Amino acid sequence: MLKLYIGNKNYSSWSMRPWVLMRQAGINFEEVVLRFDSFEPESSFKQQALALSPTGKVPLLVDEGLVIWDSLAICEYLAERFPDKHLWPQTVAQRARARSLVAEMHSSFTALRRHCPMNIEAQLHEVGARLWADHADLRADVQRLEALWTPQLTAAAGPMLFGQFSIADAFFAPVCMRLNSYGLPASNAVRAYVQRICLLPATQEWIKGALAEQDFLPFEEPYRQHR
Repeated sequence: MLKLYIGNKNYSSWSMRPWVLMRQAGINFEEVVLRFDSFEPESSFKQQALALSPTGKVPLLVDEGLVIWDSLAICEYLAERFPDKHLWPQTVAQRARARSLVAEMHSSFTALRRHCPMNIEAQLHEVGARLWADHADLRADVQRLEALWTPQLTAAAGPMLFGQFSIADAFFAPVCMRLNSYGLPASNAVRAYVQRICLLPATQEWIKGALAEQDFLPFEEPYRQHR
């Protein structure tokens, strides 16, 4: 069976992507959580992660001895391993567009990541309002999301970015968590999409797991001193 190594569900946005993809697509796998205690070289997390891959990071997929690291590489592997699941859109043009969106998410939106780290259990709307007022780069990132998502949602024949659920939606799921946690401004169309992502069975399961952790990690908490 496939084995997916992830970090804390409340904080690990990169882990969320392949986990939600696999759950929503009905791909069976064993979940292994490597708890974040620190990211220092001597930490338990780093030691366990480095024993599995040279990056010392999660997520990490193991398939019969084959080790795949990096969330995008994992999703691409799954698309090849399970072609019947149609993890990318069906047409060449849609796949090209979806890969462009995913690649941009993978390499960009640094202001959104930096100012608004994923924290599912926290309600940080006051913090979000202050960040929104103070940081033009954060506003630019959200405006870029609007520019990427709106044409797709307008043209789609279904509720997701390319009609049916795909890798693109899984990649943006942690962004939806951030928009919710920080209460960042967004158009009605984007808000409706965020709500649809949050209501997916796989996303609901991830959120439930994040809330059940009750594992407050100060080094992951730039805005809270306690739960």
